[in-house]
Amino acid sequence: MTPSSPDQPQTRAFWQMPGFILVAAALIVFTSFGIRQSFGLFMWPISTDLGWGRETLSLALAAQNLVLGISAPFAGALADRIGAPKTVALGGGLFAAGVFCMSQSATPIAMFSSAGLLAGIGLGACGLPLILTVIGQVAPAEKRSLWLGVGTATATGGQLLVVPLTQGMLAGYDWVLTLMILSAMAALIVPLAFSMSGVVSSTTGKDTQMTLRQALGEAAGHRGYVLLTLGFFVCGFQVAFTAIHLPAYLTDKGASLALSATALMLIAVCNMFGSSFSGWLGGRISKKYMLSGIYVLRSVIIALFITLPVTPVSIVVFAVAIGFLWLSTVPPTTGLVAQIFGLRYMGTLYGIVYLSHQLGSFTGVWLGGRLFDATGSYDVVWWGAVVLGLISALLHLPINDAPLGRLTEKTGTAD
Repeated sequence: MTPSSPDQPQTRAFWQMPGFILVAAALIVFTSFGIRQSFGLFMWPISTDLGWGRETLSLALAAQNLVLGISAPFAGALADRIGAPKTVALGGGLFAAGVFCMSQSATPIAMFSSAGLLAGIGLGACGLPLILTVIGQVAPAEKRSLWLGVGTATATGGQLLVVPLTQGMLAGYDWVLTLMILSAMAALIVPLAFSMSGVVSSTTGKDTQMTLRQALGEAAGHRGYVLLTLGFFVCGFQVAFTAIHLPAYLTDKGASLALSATALMLIAVCNMFGSSFSGWLGGRISKKYMLSGIYVLRSVIIALFITLPVTPVSIVVFAVAIGFLWLSTVPPTTGLVAQIFGLRYMGTLYGIVYLSHQLGSFTGVWLGGRLFDATGSYDVVWWGAVVLGLISALLHLPINDAPLGRLTEKTGTAD
């Protein structure tokens, strides 16, 4: 065989193509997010079987959201040093271990340690923050927003499959065996992560020589970054509270557990369209104005849902409407970080923004359980979600979304 000339293009294997990374990354968040979003279905069976109030499991799952957010920036920094594939594989192993230990937990401390701490740390490395960073770094610049939308949509594609699968297993088995099966599914993240090694390394996306300390100082001094971080708190509050407490809320209103699972499934279906559309639209119009509009619409939809009588029709309409907006904030938020600061420390900088999201998640999930046990109602938290949505809409308006000077000086164009 005649060796190819150095001037001839080299043929790359399919696992060395950016498109393969998009597929592998999408499968990872499909698995991790789908399992995570099914945890709300365990609220009633675990609390009933173990004789706990709803605050106990709520606290564990709220801690999971918080720990996920805290660990995400560190996972991004670790990926900068050893590469994203190894970091994601480590996270997948920890997440699988956390879900398995959750199945063996019989005390509040054990549940908090497994479902809250161990699973949360694992998700910080194999969940949306780092995976979207990988997608953003390998995507063609002109398709970055769309690819981020596809990655986000696939995450709730996992919700679409795993939530009804989990509901079916809970109907046929007990919650212990169901969690053990989900743990085995989570372990599949490890080989998927290593499959990305053909393209993604510790040098991927390194578009500047500045240090991490300099990048953090630059972001901290950027008013738009601060506002973006504060606004993302609200997204976490609204989404996590709804995902965890909606099944119990609907059951309290007389709906069946099957209808509750259907509502979560509808949210997932509609989110696949909403997130993809959001990613496509984010490449064409201002991302900050998109975010303001999304938060206003969310507040209106929630207000109408809790004001009108809860019926099968209203449940379906709410699930479809809120589902279309469910994670539609993620592509423009992620895209703004890359657009303003570049790709070099995107994992760490988006991880910090995501920490705010998870602080909101913790607050929403924990307050939901705490206030329900105290008052017997979710009304205060629902209305809090409405008010916070309007505040977040206002926070995004003054963001300066222009790329930093060091980026335009280097490329001569804005992303």
